[in-house]
Amino acid sequence: MSDQKTADKAYEPVAFAKRHRISLEDAKAILEKHGSDHKNADKEGRRVSL
Repeated sequence: MSDQKTADKAYEPVAFAKRHRISLEDAKAILEKHGSDHKNADKEGRRVSL
């Protein structure tokens, strides 16, 4: 079992959708595109929520 940092783990789509107040479909698409890259996923999540 490896010890992963939080930044290395992918977001859960439901939590990501709630965090950015976006649809679950949008959240899934963003997370599929960015994977565990939290910085860019959050950036796009903020962009979509506007």
